[in-house]
Amino acid sequence: MSDLLIRNIRPMGAETQDILIRAGRIAAIGKDLAAGEAPVEDGAGAIAIPTLVEAHTHLDKTVWGMPWYTGRKGGDLQALIDNERNGRIPLGLDVHRQSMRHAIRLIENGTGHIRSHVDIDTDHGLTLLEGKMATRAALADGVDIQIVAFPQSGLMNRPGTYELMDEALAMGADVVGGLDPSSMDRDPKGSLDALFRLAGKHGKPIDIHLHEHGELGAFTLEEIIARTLAHGMQGKVGVSHCFCLGMSDPLRVGPLMEAVAKADIRIFTTGHPSAEVPSLQDMRAMGIKVGMGCDGIRDTWGPWGQPDMLHRARIVGMKNRMRRDDELELLLDVASRGGAEAMGLEAPGLQPGGPGDLTLVAGETLAHAVVEETPRPLVVKRGLVVARAGRLTLPGVVMP
Repeated sequence: MSDLLIRNIRPMGAETQDILIRAGRIAAIGKDLAAGEAPVEDGAGAIAIPTLVEAHTHLDKTVWGMPWYTGRKGGDLQALIDNERNGRIPLGLDVHRQSMRHAIRLIENGTGHIRSHVDIDTDHGLTLLEGKMATRAALADGVDIQIVAFPQSGLMNRPGTYELMDEALAMGADVVGGLDPSSMDRDPKGSLDALFRLAGKHGKPIDIHLHEHGELGAFTLEEIIARTLAHGMQGKVGVSHCFCLGMSDPLRVGPLMEAVAKADIRIFTTGHPSAEVPSLQDMRAMGIKVGMGCDGIRDTWGPWGQPDMLHRARIVGMKNRMRRDDELELLLDVASRGGAEAMGLEAPGLQPGGPGDLTLVAGETLAHAVVEETPRPLVVKRGLVVARAGRLTLPGVVMP
């Protein structure tokens, strides 16, 4: 934790002020603040926002910085999963190296919190988790990384995976991950029972990938809601993607969203371009806590994406037909403070007493900052400048 005074910045697009950080937390916001012995940075009139939050990604999957990958396959979800699982070792996809590359680019683009899923399967055991944990430790001063133990190849349909998940959580994974209990595991009761049992045993939250569309997805979501209430885990369960909430029938979707809100289940969206996604505006209006993520970035699944939450905010915004300034401000909140809240983190925004985690962005207004494609002038984590003009400045860390 560090002390820092940043002069000449516009907190949340307001008038020009200073922000003073003491011992890693915001001590004061105002004009002409005294620095004392704190280092001083000139914000040059940039807008200050709370640190950006990557709430759904897979740091273990990217091939960023490796030779161009030509082996991507088409087909269904199972084909994509199998292609990745079988190709990791021949491809030379070193998890620590690749997750470092991905995470460093996120830091450089203003991200201070990451929730990353890591594959737990019987082919690779816990080796992928070990690589991800090494990255978490190496970048601890620059970003906080939550690790989700994720049964990408299935839980109930691959004997031995449950035991590996149990071990992964004991080793230090932060969140219990799940995947399509009905369509992948083909045993929604058994799959959800196992996930909630692991959560109870280890005292950890849950984050379930739910790609299931339409009524199948709605059925699974209702089962997740029922178990959340039965286990008293309100506020500790998240559902990623949740495509079923993108159904076109408002008479079906409205009550589902209401039930999600009442159970305080968090939704993590990526604005998937190829799927019907839940309305961001409707979810927030209903009181659902929503986070946003880039998902996979240039991996064996697809060539797309950038490790940048403002880039992802633009994708989510276009997918949700968002144009007005107030809608762009909503996008920015979901990509920052709102995402932290959805992850269960401290999320007061920029105010005295809050975390000294912030990002400077270019733009005349908050809405302008969302669409402006320029490097982040300054990225601060607990009062330490960790990136400047889009380049990492975190001491002792180099891009692999």
